[in-house]
Amino acid sequence: MNLNDEKYTRFGLVRDMLATADVVANFDPDQAADTAAAIASVGRLLLTGEGSSRIFPAKNAITHAHRHGYTLALHTEAARQAQNYKLKDWAVLGVSNSGKTSEVIKLFNALHANQHKYLYSLTASPDSKLESLAAKGYVLTCGKEGAVAATKSVIEQALFTQSLIAHATGRTAFKKPQLADLATAITTALTLDIDPKITAAVAAAPTVYFAGPNNGVAEELTLKTNEITRKKSDFLEGTYAVHGVEEVMDASDVLIWINPYEDAQDKFTDVLAKGVGLKIIAVADRPTPFPTIQVPACGDLAPYALMAGGWNLLVEAGIKLNIDLDKPQRARKVGNEFTG
Repeated sequence: MNLNDEKYTRFGLVRDMLATADVVANFDPDQAADTAAAIASVGRLLLTGEGSSRIFPAKNAITHAHRHGYTLALHTEAARQAQNYKLKDWAVLGVSNSGKTSEVIKLFNALHANQHKYLYSLTASPDSKLESLAAKGYVLTCGKEGAVAATKSVIEQALFTQSLIAHATGRTAFKKPQLADLATAITTALTLDIDPKITAAVAAAPTVYFAGPNNGVAEELTLKTNEITRKKSDFLEGTYAVHGVEEVMDASDVLIWINPYEDAQDKFTDVLAKGVGLKIIAVADRPTPFPTIQVPACGDLAPYALMAGGWNLLVEAGIKLNIDLDKPQRARKVGNEFTG
């Protein structure tokens, strides 16, 4: 993306993405310390929501916690499925930009009716229906988004969730200098020049596959591919891409691999690039054998920069396809709004 080119900046989606750096730099990592203490006393936390409000915020935080051996029991589930669970002994964080997502409201209504004490909400709108059902609610600082596809809010939700869990285990997720460095890395990832051949391959592909760890990055970019480029896409967790799905892949498809596993690169090349004939593109913080969008290395915070690099590619593909990035034909800002 080019900050000085009206071809990009006329879109609210692009402006939202670029605003992410300020959201990160200004994030308050201590804002939910009291709620974290209550969650620690319970010992179990369910992270719930629908779509973008859950995928990256919850899975990134859980992956980070597991990697560092946090002892807090963590689980994520979409709110509709979670309505079938016994959650008496769990603290629950419900995330919804609008604060009126039907599935989340119905879950919280049922828990609230049973006098569940440990209900918490994170929304972009103050005084929402969801917040009214929570023991305590938090509101994002990123402001209203200018496009249907959620971007800057996803990053702030992820920062909040990761910070909350760290505090609940007696840790500090972020220090201010780390956030400043991450903000710079995100801007760099968003403004990298992308090889036109990479953009053309994505724009021409009937289906865009994503591979990578189950930390929310590849899965969230799969959803953004639908909303931004209007293309079919699928998330192939881990190395699932070489465990049978190649049977239905086509040489005109592409696979975007987030931080490829080095020990799987030869297998992907043999099965997918040579066997199927499709193009493999990497978004990574190091060089790879594939055409690569290389973002700055950010250590434990790498998923945020990798997300920004993926956004950059999808915007380039959408613009090449002459798509209105702000206004999908069918997708809505509130996927399923609660009424009642």
